Amino acid sequence: MEDSQPLHLCHVHKPFLIIHRSHTILHSIAIAFLIHYRASFFFHNEIGTGGVPTLPWLLVFVSELLLSFIWLLDQALRWRPISRTVFTERLPEDDKLPSIDVFIFTADPDSEPTLLVMNTVLSAMALDYPPNKLHVYLSDDGGSPVTLNGMREAWRFAKYWIPFCRKFRIQKRCPEVYFSKSADDDGDFSSSEFLEEKEKLKEKYQEFKEHVKRFKGTLADTSGSTSRDHPSVIEVIQENLNEEVKLEGRAILPLLVYVSREKRSSHPHHFKAGAINVLLRVSGVISNSPYILSLDCDMYCNDPTSARQAMCFHLDPNISSSLAFVQFPQRFHNVSRHDIYDRNLRSTFSLVWHGLDGLGGPVLSGTGFYLKRKSLYGNFVQEEADPMELKKVFGPSNEFIKSLHQYNQPNAITCSRDSSNTLLEDAKFLASSTYGNQTKWGQEVGFLHYSVAEDYLTGFILHCKGWTSVYHRSSIPQFLGSAVTNLNDLLTQVTRSSSGLLEVGISKFCPFIYGPSKMNFLLRMCYGNLSFFSLYFLPLWCLATIPQLCLVKGISLYPEVTSSSFIIFLVIFTSSIAKHLYEVFTTGGSFHTWIYEQRIWMIRSISSNAYGCLDAFMKRIGMREASFLLTNKVEDDERSKLYEKGIYDFRTSTMFLLPMAALIILNLMSFFGGILGVIFVGNLDKMFVQVFISLYILVINYPIIEGMVIREDKGSIPLSITLWSATFVLVFLSIIGIPFFF
Repeated sequence: MEDSQPLHLCHVHKPFLIIHRSHTILHSIAIAFLIHYRASFFFHNEIGTGGVPTLPWLLVFVSELLLSFIWLLDQALRWRPISRTVFTERLPEDDKLPSIDVFIFTADPDSEPTLLVMNTVLSAMALDYPPNKLHVYLSDDGGSPVTLNGMREAWRFAKYWIPFCRKFRIQKRCPEVYFSKSADDDGDFSSSEFLEEKEKLKEKYQEFKEHVKRFKGTLADTSGSTSRDHPSVIEVIQENLNEEVKLEGRAILPLLVYVSREKRSSHPHHFKAGAINVLLRVSGVISNSPYILSLDCDMYCNDPTSARQAMCFHLDPNISSSLAFVQFPQRFHNVSRHDIYDRNLRSTFSLVWHGLDGLGGPVLSGTGFYLKRKSLYGNFVQEEADPMELKKVFGPSNEFIKSLHQYNQPNAITCSRDSSNTLLEDAKFLASSTYGNQTKWGQEVGFLHYSVAEDYLTGFILHCKGWTSVYHRSSIPQFLGSAVTNLNDLLTQVTRSSSGLLEVGISKFCPFIYGPSKMNFLLRMCYGNLSFFSLYFLPLWCLATIPQLCLVKGISLYPEVTSSSFIIFLVIFTSSIAKHLYEVFTTGGSFHTWIYEQRIWMIRSISSNAYGCLDAFMKRIGMREASFLLTNKVEDDERSKLYEKGIYDFRTSTMFLLPMAALIILNLMSFFGGILGVIFVGNLDKMFVQVFISLYILVINYPIIEGMVIREDKGSIPLSITLWSATFVLVFLSIIGIPFFF
């Protein structure tokens, strides 16, 4: 590799940068005028004596201040967006590439179908990377015999699938995708040999699917173990432990290992962070690769060259020494053209993560990242380190302590049966539920246990220690997962993430106060924004209720249309909408995309974000223990049809539906009450902004109105929810002195 041939190039998005910074300056000026307008209320008695109560004015002012603060933090995410180009053809020869351990995580075969998980495993085994330098580990937190059997069946099928992919340079290396009717990945191959092998392989894949499904149907586990209480099970999935498995005298399969850590109800297991740390330890004594690819069980490898793309950064001598991980975007194969639930995550992975990359690197995002193993070991691993001191940090395993200084060790698991059994016993010890006790695991080494947002927190600490990261997004998605396609799963997922992120923000790890830190100030702002973003629910709840209640009582909280102060609010509103539209259009979205994003932002903010924040505060004061709810990966045909048509499925928890329905009913009442006031009193000039706010909320959220009063399908909002919401609103209006007929 010549010095004149870089492995990657970095490009700054100058046009967007100029537009964004100009908008930030102009919008900030408008916000300053707004603050002056609101604050002047408290210094000019004529406003106070004009019939405007102090409390609603103060609540709206505080909401606008909080919105402005979150907006200001958000600007750092867009301050210096960059993109990158890689040159995989300039990498060293295969024999000089470092080895990679692939970690895949599953927990429940009922929520995460075994066939889906095995397709992810097979796609990882088939990566375009030297097979003897690829080791695939599946963490099964449920300890299910169904998953273990699926691994054995996947190994048998891989003996045919992987050579086929390499021989014919197949690009779609997830078998389910390749053999689907929509797949067209045969390239220029049309020979009789290719067609014959493909047909035979398709038959073997059907057999593989039947074997996996049949075992699930005849499972009878009499061991007494449960998903929450079971011993550790570790199995190297291969046929011969005495020699490398070879196919046709030349093809070698990657190492495949099943790991189910011990779980006992009497010991905390720390959710996904605990599972990652177990795989770090187990893989450390088996393959001990210097780099790790982490994948969710539904996130299959769509581009087989992703490992080589990551190595273009990890092997770059200019950044390698400080580079902790390479993050790829989360993209999904089942997003409909409507994308009513914003599952393309357009803003996050098409815009925001590029901005983070320009400031020091993106946040660790849960899946689809290639991470340097030693970055998780802190500063404890030094050449002169005392082994006894290391045991206090990493635990009592001698084999693991030896592995700390020995990357790329020979694959001892395949050397002999005796050494294999010894390593497996040690690996089971490393996977025990008590191994991490009295050590630094989860506190200073490995993934941190403090929050269910273990990826965010661990990435934050890595950046604080001076590590960097990079983000790479290409036209071909490196990984594709299964997006949630119904409102219930989405709001459950957002509640969990909101709770975990805010839990970090209100802890000692708060991005604004945690130190010492080697992060720049703008990157701290970015982490702060992500941590406190869910607090949007406070101003949104306020602005969806206070102006409306004042509207029906004839109290004006905004300047008259003819007033010069009205221009302030007009500029702020149009500026925000125009900027959002600009970002949507420049990242491939449409006007409908903008509407869907506005709508789902409002729905999430007033429901799941609110509950997530409440959950975080309750955990903080000890009123609630941490929990982790799996997202259901099982497809529901009825719900999928609604999603494909762009129709919202409101079959979700009452706690999510009640605030949505109540706010819509309140805004309906205030809007029509405001119109009546305008007709009879003639105060449109005075009340225009408040009437417009109600109208805007109703128009954007029309599908909720439709779900309450028009739709009659199973996905509509139940009549009982509508009645309960209406009753609550009427009682509330009566309590604060607003009669039913205003």
